Amino acid sequence: MKCLIAEDHLLSRRILKEMLSSQFDCDIAVNGQEAIDSFQLAHESKRPYDVIFMDIMMPVVDGLEALLCIRTIERKMGIPHGMAVKVVMTTALDDPHTVVKSFNECEADAYIVKPLSRHKLTNELRKLKLLP
Repeated sequence: MKCLIAEDHLLSRRILKEMLSSQFDCDIAVNGQEAIDSFQLAHESKRPYDVIFMDIMMPVVDGLEALLCIRTIERKMGIPHGMAVKVVMTTALDDPHTVVKSFNECEADAYIVKPLSRHKLTNELRKLKLLP
């Protein structure tokens, strides 16, 4: 399986990649625009991502805006909702407004508050049916 880690903080990227690399072929994006570009390139090369781990607070384009763009691209490509890439928001923000916006407006599939742990990741990936 293939995943994209969209995270501007080096240590968080390394931790995520270390936790995920045994199950996923991981690509990295350091801001929201790179995440959008990587998503498009993956589809153009016929190797779309199974899951994207998207930080919310990133430079250039933040994670929520990047996710909105990705969902718009999917609709333009005619990808049915059930076949859309799974997106896990990863953030230090645990305020209710951000959580609600992530799910309702941006169509996130999961939300993990940092610090990240193998247990949190595994639980969310199982809920998304990406791990047994």
